[in-house]
Amino acid sequence: MRVSNDRGLSRPFRRRTEAAPLGSLISRRSVLLGLGAASLASCGIRSPADPSTLTFREISLLKTPGEVLPENYRSRVIIRWGDALFDGVPEFDPDKLTPEISARQFGVNNDFLAFLKDPASVSSGVLFANHEYPNPHLMWRGLTEDTAAEQMSDNQIAVTMACIGASVVGMQTEDGTWHASRGAAVNRRITAQTPMLISGPAAGHPKLRTHADPTGRHVLGTLSNCNGGVTPWGTILTCEEGAGWIFGGDYQATPDADLLKRYYYDEPENNRWGWSRIAPRFNLQNEPNEPNRFEWVVEIDPSDPYSVPVKRTALGRFAHEGASTALSPDGRVVVYLGDDWEFEYCYRFVSRDAVLQGGAAANRDILDHGILYVARFEEKGVLRWIPLIYGQGPLTPDNGFHSQADVLINTRGAADLVGATPMDSPEGFSPNPETGTVIIALTSNADRTAADPANPRINNRFGHLLELRPPPTAKGPDHAASVFEWDVLALCGDPGETAHGAQFHPATSMKGWFTDPDNIGFDPQGRLWVCTDGVQPSGHDGLYAMDVEGSGQALPKLFYAPPSGAECCSPLFVDDGKTLLVGIQHPGEDTPSLEKTSTRWPDFDPSLPPRPSVIAITHVAGAPIGSS
Repeated sequence: MRVSNDRGLSRPFRRRTEAAPLGSLISRRSVLLGLGAASLASCGIRSPADPSTLTFREISLLKTPGEVLPENYRSRVIIRWGDALFDGVPEFDPDKLTPEISARQFGVNNDFLAFLKDPASVSSGVLFANHEYPNPHLMWRGLTEDTAAEQMSDNQIAVTMACIGASVVGMQTEDGTWHASRGAAVNRRITAQTPMLISGPAAGHPKLRTHADPTGRHVLGTLSNCNGGVTPWGTILTCEEGAGWIFGGDYQATPDADLLKRYYYDEPENNRWGWSRIAPRFNLQNEPNEPNRFEWVVEIDPSDPYSVPVKRTALGRFAHEGASTALSPDGRVVVYLGDDWEFEYCYRFVSRDAVLQGGAAANRDILDHGILYVARFEEKGVLRWIPLIYGQGPLTPDNGFHSQADVLINTRGAADLVGATPMDSPEGFSPNPETGTVIIALTSNADRTAADPANPRINNRFGHLLELRPPPTAKGPDHAASVFEWDVLALCGDPGETAHGAQFHPATSMKGWFTDPDNIGFDPQGRLWVCTDGVQPSGHDGLYAMDVEGSGQALPKLFYAPPSGAECCSPLFVDDGKTLLVGIQHPGEDTPSLEKTSTRWPDFDPSLPPRPSVIAITHVAGAPIGSS
C-alpha cells in the first residue's frame, strides 16, 4: 500500500496507529452542535434557518474557464506569472523566456501570500508571494505532463529553476485599488539559484556539507515553497514542502539511504523536471547531502532587497506546510508547523527569547534558539506538546541521534520515536487572531485503516478541521503551554451521504459542504476561510467561509470558484477586510498539455498559456468581504 500528499506523490504506507474506541470518534463538538452519533448519519436533513454571520449569496461550484463570484463582487488581477518586476524587462513571451528574463519577472504557481503595509504611508505596501513548482506542459507547446523532463531543452529546464522561489513586489493604491509597482525599490526575485545562509543548530553539520559548500552553511535556492507566515518583526517565513521530486539518481546507492527513504526519495516521480541534467547537485550520486539542505523554513526580509535569505534549521526539517506565528504571554514567538504527508505530524517551535522592539535587526537570530515540539493528541480533548531535544527520551545515540542537529535533520525520525500522533495530511495550521484558538486543516488520508481521536475516520477521503485551544491567561492565550485542549470543528464530505460520516452545521446547504481543506485564513471578524485542494463534487476547487463560534459555527458557504484546473491559495484580507487577496495556482492543471488546456485564464489569448496570478476581490459597494 502507498500513501500520498497533495501533489499526488506517493510512498509506502507504514502503520503507526492503533484503532481507537468507538466512543472517542464522536467529539464534544457534536454535542455543542446538537449532532449526536445518530444525527451524524442524518445530516442530509437541512434546517432552513441560516444563523451565519456571512450574508453573501452563496455561489454554485461550476467548472468553467473563468472565475465564479457572488452577486455584488468583482475581482481584478494584481499580478500574473511573467509580469515584469523591473524596468527594462521585455513583455511576457513564453517562447522567448530565458532564465535571466524569468528571474526578473513574477514567478509561476504562486501559493503563500503576505502583505505588509508601509507604516509611513497609507498608499503603499509590499506583497510577498512564493512560487511552488513549474508546470512545463502548461508553459510551452509540444510538452506533455508525463514526458516533460525528457522533452525540455536545457534552456527550458533553466527557466523552470528561475520561475520558482518567491517574489517581493512593491504595491501602490489609487482610489482604494492596489497595483503592482514595476521598478519599486523593494522588488526582488528569489529562485532555485539564489544564495542563502543555513543557520541554527544544524548549520555546519557534516550531512549538510557538499563539494560546493564544505562548510555546510551556504546553499543555493529554495524549492517547493508552499505556505508560510509573517513574523512579529516583519519578516517572511516561507516553507519548503518536500524536495524528493526534484532530485535524480538512485537513493539506495547513497551513504544515507535510510534517511532519504524516510524523506520519500524512493519515488518513481522523482527528477520530475530533469534538473539534474543541467545542475549536477540535483543528482544524488553527485551530491548525496544536497537533499538535506532543503525542506526547511526560510526567513526573508521583504523590506531589504539585498538581505540574504536564511534557512532556520531550529524549526525542523520536513514537508513544511505553513509557519504561522503567535506570541506567548511572556513575549516569545511560537511558530505552528505542519508536515504535509499522510501519517505525518503537527509541530510548533517556541523561541527561547522574547521578541524585541526594533524589527528584523533586533530579532535577527531569535529563530535559531528555542525548542521544537511535536503534537500528541489524546482522548478527552487533551493535546500534549512533546519536546524534540537531543538526549531526552529515545533521542539518543542508541537510536542514531548524536546531537540536536541530528534531531532536526531527521525530524520525522525523532517524532516517530517519541509517540507523536500521525495525522491525515496537516496543511493549514494557523492561530485565529480574534479568538485565540488554532485551526488545523487536515486534507485527507484514504489509506488510514485505524482511527484515533484526532483522525476519527478510516479511509478519510475528505479531510477534517481541528480546533486547538491554548490555556487562557490574563495576557491572552498561552501558545507556549505544554498542554492544550482540542476538538473536531468539522468532518468534511457530503452530509447527505451517510457513508461519508460528515459533520457540518445542520443548516449547511448542498453548495456549502466541501472536502480536502488546504490553505486557511481569517477575516477581521475571526471567521475562517478555507481553500480546498482535491476532488470536490464537481471536480473543481473553491474558497469557502464559515463562523468558528456562535450559532453559525461550522456552517460553510461557498464564496469563490477559480478557473478550471486551478486551486485558491492563501486567502488574505487587507484594507480592514474590504479587499481579499487570493492566489490562483496552476490554472489548467487538469489537462495533459498546453494544446489541450481547459483554460487560458486570465488573458484568454490563444497565443498565451494560462497564467497563475494574484487577484483582489472587492464588493462593488465597498462593503466588507462576506457582506451581501
